[in-house]
This record gives sequence, structure tokens and C-alpha cells, in this order.
Amino acid sequence: MKKLTKLRDYLSNKIPFLKENPENLSLFVENGRVITTLAKTPSLEYDYTANIIIESYNGNQDILMTVISDWLRQYQPDMLANPIKRQDGFLFDAVILSNGTAHISIDLKLTERILATDSEGKWVVESITEPTNPFDEWQTER
Repeated sequence: MKKLTKLRDYLSNKIPFLKENPENLSLFVENGRVITTLAKTPSLEYDYTANIIIESYNGNQDILMTVISDWLRQYQPDMLANPIKRQDGFLFDAVILSNGTAHISIDLKLTERILATDSEGKWVVESITEPTNPFDEWQTER
């Protein structure tokens, strides 16, 4: 699942605490399912909850959540564009250890599309990127 690798890299690059303490970041897949049909190809979609665990985090929690929101804009824009998905697509829990430190658990509902194409009798399987956000492409004339 390529999004989890991209998420780990993004968090490590943007959050100094995670860059300095990579052992404090764990990513898990929960409630995963594969959605596929009887279409001409065995293309599919992964649908799962990514659980991010950050232990003993002593950084600014507002910045952490903003960085994740920024990542979602690029890698799961449909969640942010859909009011219903926004309600439960980005959830968190925290155990407050002290005034400046917490264990944080973040759940993100993600999807990944996998395209299978026939190339001379062999399946070529690849992860495909999210479609662009249609709201970014709209133009108005005045």
C-alpha cells in the first residue's frame, strides 16, 4: 500500500520530532477490504483505515494535524471535498502523559486504486494516483 509509505515519508519530513525519533511512529492498516468486480480486468480498490500511532509526542499538535490535513489534500482529496466523508474520515485519540507530551492515535479512511491491464496476455498491475480535485480546475468568467 503505497499511500502508507508516502504518509510516513511526508510526516517524517514535515514533523521534526518524527524525523529525530522515527521509532515513535507506527502505521497500521485496520478494517481493510478489497473492492473488485467482474469487469474485463481484475482491477481493484483497497479501502481501509490507516492507524497512525505517535508515541510520546512533544511537538505542537496543531501543526501535526495540519500536516496530515495537507497530506490528505494531495493523496485523498475526495475526503476533504465530501462533507459526509469529512465527518469520520480523519479521527484521533490521545493519551495525555504530561502538559507537553501525549501518545496520539490518528485514523484516516483511505482508498487506493489498482489498475490491471492486459499486455500481450500478461497482467500489468500498477497503483494509480488519485484523480485531481475537480474544484481546483474550475474556472469562472466574469
